[in-house]
Amino acid sequence: MTNAAALRQDLADALAARGQLTDPAWRTAVEDVPRELFLGTTFYRPHGTQWEPVRHEDLSEDEWLRLAYSDTTWVTQVDGIDAADSPSPRSGHPTSSSTLPSLVMRTIELAGLQDGDKVLEIGTGTGYSTAILSHRLGGRNVYSIEYDERLAALAADRIRAAGHSPNLVTGDGLQGHRPGAEYDAIIATCSVRSIPPSWLFQLRDGGSITTTISGWMLASGMIRLTLDDEGVAHGRFTGDAVSYMLARPHERPPHPSFFPHPGTTRPTRVSPALIDRWTGHFLAQLAAPSAELLRMGDDVILLDVATGSQAWTEPDGNGWAVHQSGPLNLWDQVEDALMTWQEAGSPDQTSFGMTVTDLNQTVWLGHPEGPCWRLPN
Repeated sequence: MTNAAALRQDLADALAARGQLTDPAWRTAVEDVPRELFLGTTFYRPHGTQWEPVRHEDLSEDEWLRLAYSDTTWVTQVDGIDAADSPSPRSGHPTSSSTLPSLVMRTIELAGLQDGDKVLEIGTGTGYSTAILSHRLGGRNVYSIEYDERLAALAADRIRAAGHSPNLVTGDGLQGHRPGAEYDAIIATCSVRSIPPSWLFQLRDGGSITTTISGWMLASGMIRLTLDDEGVAHGRFTGDAVSYMLARPHERPPHPSFFPHPGTTRPTRVSPALIDRWTGHFLAQLAAPSAELLRMGDDVILLDVATGSQAWTEPDGNGWAVHQSGPLNLWDQVEDALMTWQEAGSPDQTSFGMTVTDLNQTVWLGHPEGPCWRLPN
């Protein structure tokens, strides 16, 4: 019979060997918090284009524990349907998961928390990361807010079963939690299109926000922002190729099926393949923040939900052509950003930073006075 404690030790060893677990206090938390408790009885795993329920009762205890302690994200909810309530595989989009432990610990360590810090966690989810935080900081210093009422109730039961008593809140994490303010740090286990002003207002001077900036193209950049005494937050992106699910209020609106519209056609100035690169994808999202990115083979399709504008590329001899229609020239916006990036030497995301005020948020290249793109409100 596999010993869960031994598997937690193995997980901590593996994360430490990869440089993803450097603080002894966080290592102790990983070794002590039982991840299998937070998976419940069922989770989803990919099965072709669908999500297949994996049930504890259908596996040996050894198999179940080895899955629980693999460095893998296990989806626990698809389109609002919990895995335990799904009798068969289903199609859809994940809406909650038990994030892979290496990403949980990367996010927590990046936040630079110290003993005695008071932290607000945005997105309780299964409760595993909340328990990790509580193990180190003590429950009274941890506030965690979950949007989904059912998930919040399940997480609360599991966190208590693990022996921790943080301050748990059900509500919109984008509004923060004013009764607990001021916080030394805010950590988001979901991604956001821009920093909610409430997070700035509820943070102490010198406090930090650790989150991933994402959007409707599902590109992502991880960042730690520090709030100065003038109420402005600054930081640089880490370059980690990681992502979290978008916060539900920031999720993409539904869009109609793509049908190409007649419009203008011209040769592209850059290859659409640039968007296949992590930073190129992120830049495309910055340049056209209300557009979604679709694929058709090697072709790139941009659809703007707000205006109906579209752009789509196709091979043209030895190069590419782009077709654009609608009030926004989406490809022009993306192309300009990609060319600016190329002119700077195509650096990775660590060359990008962010400045946040209560009125304006920009991502910049090189330095705050360099080329910049404004995030949506």
